Amino acid sequence: MFDRRRRDFIGLLGGAATWPLAARAQQARRLPTIGFLGSGTAAALGGWTAAFVKRLGELGWIEGRTVAIEYRWAEGRNERSAEFAAEFVRLTVDAIVTVGTPTTVAATHATSIIPIVFVAAGDPVGTGLVASLARPGGNVTGVSNQQSDVTPKRLELLREVVPGLSRLAIIGNTENSVTAQEMGEVENAARTLGLAVSTLEIRRAADIAPAFKELKSLVDALYVCTDGLTIGNRVRINTLALVARLPTMHGNREQLEGGGLISYGANNFVVYQRAADYVDKILRGAQPADIPVEQPTKFDLIVNLITAQALGLEVPPMLLARADEVIE
Repeated sequence: MFDRRRRDFIGLLGGAATWPLAARAQQARRLPTIGFLGSGTAAALGGWTAAFVKRLGELGWIEGRTVAIEYRWAEGRNERSAEFAAEFVRLTVDAIVTVGTPTTVAATHATSIIPIVFVAAGDPVGTGLVASLARPGGNVTGVSNQQSDVTPKRLELLREVVPGLSRLAIIGNTENSVTAQEMGEVENAARTLGLAVSTLEIRRAADIAPAFKELKSLVDALYVCTDGLTIGNRVRINTLALVARLPTMHGNREQLEGGGLISYGANNFVVYQRAADYVDKILRGAQPADIPVEQPTKFDLIVNLITAQALGLEVPPMLLARADEVIE
């Protein structure tokens, strides 16, 4: 009788001792973790990031419950992209999501093992991010915003709204290799249309105001190349453009904030949702090398009538009829 009670007591002690360990182990079990490296600021990319998180939730990855997301914001600075990419490697995240080309390049320099899903990277083959769109190879894949016919289309739209357009300025972050490429494409397309071109090269936010001073009102419109730096400083750019009475062409709707006139480009809400689909596949075991890179199929034309009126421009009714959205 005494031996049986002794065995029960020892068993009870053993259970009491092991239960906290098991509970702690369960609590400490690590959620799959995504490192999200934004090219701009949290405020500038907030809507698109929310679309990404929402789509993840629809796929069963609930932030804070079934997946953890570590957010970092490069604010258009390449050195910050490199620092944050290295931090994600130290954190041993399960996947890295990068926005734009510079952040993706930084991530590829930091790791050749952790899967990388890029969002809105331009020319992923030309920049060496992937071997081909159909067979990316390596640890990188995603959704590109590369479309060869977008630049001429933007200039055609701008000419519809700005009668007598003959002199065009282009502003862009030349530290971004894809932006530098886009600036060249805009310049070539503009000259084909008989437009004189001025280029404003910026590398940081402090360069924006001096760049506008160089214009001295010698141009009729401004083409704004899209990247983390110009998105993060869209209000400053558009405000300066309004002061100079310059109509602006942008790559997405969000850049119209602060007085931009027109945007034409991929629907980034759709692009970010597709990126979430890529992450879902990877977290379930798919390899980036086997997932083809996608290119956008939906492009939105947005016209800001408030800005048009402030600039004294009359937007042709036919263009308004084609617009996906009119801000008024």
